Amino acid sequence: MTEQIFPTKGNLIKARKDLALSRLGYELMDRKRNILIRELMQLVDSANEIRFDIEKTYEDAYRALQQANVSLGVVEIFGKAVPVENTLTVGSRSVMGVEIPTVKIEPVIHTAPFGFYDTDSSLDEAYILFARVKEMTAKLAEVENGIYRLAVAIKKTQKRANALKNILIPKFIGISKYISDSLEEKEREEFSRLKVIKAQKAKKAEKN
Repeated sequence: MTEQIFPTKGNLIKARKDLALSRLGYELMDRKRNILIRELMQLVDSANEIRFDIEKTYEDAYRALQQANVSLGVVEIFGKAVPVENTLTVGSRSVMGVEIPTVKIEPVIHTAPFGFYDTDSSLDEAYILFARVKEMTAKLAEVENGIYRLAVAIKKTQKRANALKNILIPKFIGISKYISDSLEEKEREEFSRLKVIKAQKAKKAEKN
């Protein structure tokens, strides 16, 4: 690379400017990576908690449903009374330029959509628990999608940071040193040349 660079003061200024920008870029990438990793770890913890809660709630919901089936017979007909979910909304939030999805679902008003005459509390409990599972599933979808997007962004950020640290910064350091050394060598040669000319003039003056 250095053989193609002309050792001029203009190129030295440009190389030093590029070096400064590359170092700044690396600092920003490193800071972004750390923030994204911190956000990722928080989401991973949240996902683990939600998965645990969902599993426990599913167990309780199926237990209540089984009890309802025992006491009421097959309760499929009551399930048809449950309204179709249409309150789900998807948005996004930004973390260091990375778009993270937000999934919201309107909290369920825990009033069973079926009559009380032909049902009992076990069916009401199953309905409430499955409604809770639905809300947690929406939250888990948000968190897991966020984890995926953050992981991809961290990988890209790491790649850019490595390119700056291991390729561009050493490159501009090398160019700056090459030009600086070349200019210093030229200055020494010029100084030596002027010294010789001065000595020759002084010798001529002595003869005259």
